[in-house]
Amino acid sequence: MKLIFKCLGPLLFLAITANGQKNKSENPPVFPLGNKVTNGNFTGNVWLQMLVLNDTIYNSNIGSVTFAPGARSKWHFHPGGQLLLVTEGKGLYQEKGKPIKLIKKGDVIKCPPNVVHWHGATPTDDMTHIAIGTNSQKGNVVWMDYVSDFEHKSFK
Repeated sequence: MKLIFKCLGPLLFLAITANGQKNKSENPPVFPLGNKVTNGNFTGNVWLQMLVLNDTIYNSNIGSVTFAPGARSKWHFHPGGQLLLVTEGKGLYQEKGKPIKLIKKGDVIKCPPNVVHWHGATPTDDMTHIAIGTNSQKGNVVWMDYVSDFEHKSFK
């Protein structure tokens, strides 16, 4: 039996690995990863692919945002509110003064106007969401303090 496993073990590993790679190529992300964000409003590695830029007809901006494990936004608020549509992975969302919520693929988060919040990936998972800035005629996002490592890791 040991001899059979010794001979077949590497083949099983290759089959499992090849199957995993096949699944990834069959399920590519819906939108490209975009550009790495370097503006100082995030901790960790974050990428943004803008999908719709604000204009006077639609009064919204839409982007696909990908967070590497542990990456997150600063505390911030949107005068016109924000919608988050989680498309991949697991993340965290917190409104000031409330517990952190686990968010995952398929979740829709409604960030009310002028409510201070943050969002990002869990410490161990990446997360992608579509961020929709609504009612942009009411003003742009207001960035605040960084979310500390202690705050980020306090999810229970």
